[in-house]
Amino acid sequence: MKITRKQMVNAVGNVDKVDILLHYINIYLDVFEINTPLRAAHFMAQCCHETGGLKFLKEKGNSKYFKKYEQGRLGKMLGNTQAGDGEKYKGRGLLHLTGRANYKAYQKSEYCKGDIMENPELLEQPIGAIKSGMWWWMKHKLNALADKDAFEAITRRVNGGTNGLEDRGRWLRIWKRELCV
Repeated sequence: MKITRKQMVNAVGNVDKVDILLHYINIYLDVFEINTPLRAAHFMAQCCHETGGLKFLKEKGNSKYFKKYEQGRLGKMLGNTQAGDGEKYKGRGLLHLTGRANYKAYQKSEYCKGDIMENPELLEQPIGAIKSGMWWWMKHKLNALADKDAFEAITRRVNGGTNGLEDRGRWLRIWKRELCV
């Protein structure tokens, strides 16, 4: 499976990011078995929502905003055990990998190169952003849901709820138009 530059530009219109990311996306699509048009459409739709059309490879917010990732059930679920973990392990990469536990799991995977626990900003770089997002997708078995075109179920796994469902659906329609013809 390969995405063409024309398809990517038509979908996101962000030529600068297209030229930076497309090469690496195409290298890793098959590695992570995102190897059908429908799988790629679902993956790219979720990534485009999470990153504002591939513009933001790290989550936006101030220190106060990221404290929510250290508190209660959410903090526990993300494995954020130390003060400052919320900001240090904020969402990064194409799917905005979030939380100490997710960073640690990716760090231990065969796909991670570099010490992201000490240098989490590595996930803001093209290869780190792409591989971490695709690893997370594969780890959570989202290709199987994409094969069923189970959009809402994919959204729930990526987001933990249905936040941004309308925008994610808009992106999915765009990517299906480009890839599933």
